[in-house]
Amino acid sequence: MRTIEIALLLVSLAAAGVMIFEKKERRLDIAILSSLVFVVLLLGTMDHFRMQMLPTYLVALILSIGFMLRMIKPQSKVRLQTRFKKYVEKGLLAMVVMALTAGSMILTHVLPTFSLPEPTGKYAIGTISRHLTDPSRDETLSEAPGDKRELMVNVWYPVDPDVAKQKPKESYPAELGEAISLVFGIPKQLFSYLTKIPTHVVQGAEISTTEAKYPVLLFSPGVRSTRFQSMTAVEELVSHGYIVVGMDHPYSSANVSFPDGRNISYTPEPEFTTSAELYENNVKGVGIRAADSRFVLDTLTRWNTQDPNQLFEGRLDLEHVGIFGHSYGGATTAETLAQDKRFKAGVSLEGGFWGTVAHSGLQQPFMYMMTGTTAESLKPSVTQKDKVFYSEFAPDLNAVMTKSQNDTYYLTVDQFFHQSFTDLALISPSLFAKHIDPVHNIDITRSYVRAFFDQYIKGKQQPLLNGPSPEYPEVSFDPNYTKRK
Repeated sequence: MRTIEIALLLVSLAAAGVMIFEKKERRLDIAILSSLVFVVLLLGTMDHFRMQMLPTYLVALILSIGFMLRMIKPQSKVRLQTRFKKYVEKGLLAMVVMALTAGSMILTHVLPTFSLPEPTGKYAIGTISRHLTDPSRDETLSEAPGDKRELMVNVWYPVDPDVAKQKPKESYPAELGEAISLVFGIPKQLFSYLTKIPTHVVQGAEISTTEAKYPVLLFSPGVRSTRFQSMTAVEELVSHGYIVVGMDHPYSSANVSFPDGRNISYTPEPEFTTSAELYENNVKGVGIRAADSRFVLDTLTRWNTQDPNQLFEGRLDLEHVGIFGHSYGGATTAETLAQDKRFKAGVSLEGGFWGTVAHSGLQQPFMYMMTGTTAESLKPSVTQKDKVFYSEFAPDLNAVMTKSQNDTYYLTVDQFFHQSFTDLALISPSLFAKHIDPVHNIDITRSYVRAFFDQYIKGKQQPLLNGPSPEYPEVSFDPNYTKRK
C-alpha cells in the first residue's frame, strides 16, 4: 500500500471515529470532510486510483455524504427510541467501515505495488516497438481472405546509463494485465495499476557505442500471454549486452495491439475428442510460431544492412543469435532451433516438444527448465497430473534430450509452478510465490538464462552451469539429460 493510500485509509478511519463517537460540531465536521476530499483529490491528481482500494473509496464516499448530512440537518432533542436507533445506525456504520477497510487491506496485500529488481549489468535499457508484416505468408487464422501474417515486436537494446537518466522510465503496458486476466480468469481491472509500475526501460535512446555490435536473442511468450510477461529476464539480459526481441504471436498471444488501432485477441482452441488431435493441433500452432521466429530473424538481417530508423544498422551480431521462451514459447524455441541453424542456442522454460524437434533432436546447445510440480507429473505413480502435462511429453522429452548432438541441460526448480518463470511472483507474492521469496524467484530464472547464453552465445564459461549451487538450492540438474558433448 502506497503512502497516499495509507493516508486515505487513516483519514477515513478517523472520520468514522468522529462520526460514531463525537457529537455534531460544525467546525470539526468541516475539517474532517475537507480532509477526506483533499486526500482523495490528492490521490487522483498526484498518483492514481486502483481497484484494490475501491472499498476504501466507498468508505470515504459514505463518510463524506454522512458529514454533509450532519451539517445540513438541524440539531434536535433525542428521544429514547431515536437514541436506540442511532446506536444501531452507528454500529452498522462501524461494521461497514471496518469490513470495507479490511477488504482494501487484503486486496492491496494480495496485489501490492512493487519495484522491479535492479538489473545487474552495466547497460541501461532502451526499447522500440515495430509492426512487421510477412508478405510471403497468408494469415491462416484470419476470417478475411488475403490477410498476411502480422506481428508486433519490441526490441530492447543496450543504452549508456548517462543517456537513459535523461529520459522517463516506461511502465508495464496494459497487455500484461490483460494476459494475467486471461490466464487466471481474474478481472483485468484489478491489474490496471500495472501501467503505473515503472520498469528500467526508456524510449527513444540511441544504442550504446561501447561495443561495435551486440548478440541477439529472440523471446517468445506463452499462449494467452504477452511479450511483456518476463521484463525482469529481458532487462537482465540487455543490461549485460544483449539485444532482445520480444515477439507477440497474433491469435495465440493474449492481445496484440497494432499502431493503427486494431487489436487481435486470443482465439481459444476448439475442443478435441482425442489427445492425438490436440497434439497435431499444437504441432501446427508451434509451426506458425517457429515461422514467425525465422521471419523476425530475416527482418533483423535486413535491418542490419538498412534499418528504416537507422538504429540497428551494423549493430546486430547475427553470427551469435539465440532464442528463449516460456510454455508455448518454449515449444516455439525448441522447434525454431530444429528448423533454423542460424539460431545458435536456446532455452525452453517448461515448453512442450511439438514438430520436427521431437523426432530429430537438436544440433545446438539447449537448456530445459522445469518446475517441481510438473516434474512430479512425469512419475508413473502420480495419478494427479499437473494441468500443463500431456501424455506424449515424456517420450518427446526423452527423444529430444537423447538425440541432440550438442550440450543439453535439464534443470528442475522446486517451489516453482508453471507461471513462476514470468514476473508473476512480484505481482502477487501471496498468490504466486507462497513458499519462496519473490525476488529470489525472479533471480533464479534470469540468472540461469543469462548464464546459459553467456556461455553458449558469448563463449564465457559459467560456473553456475557446472552443477548445484548453494545460492540456488531449489535448482537441481538431472544427470541423465544434462550432458556436455
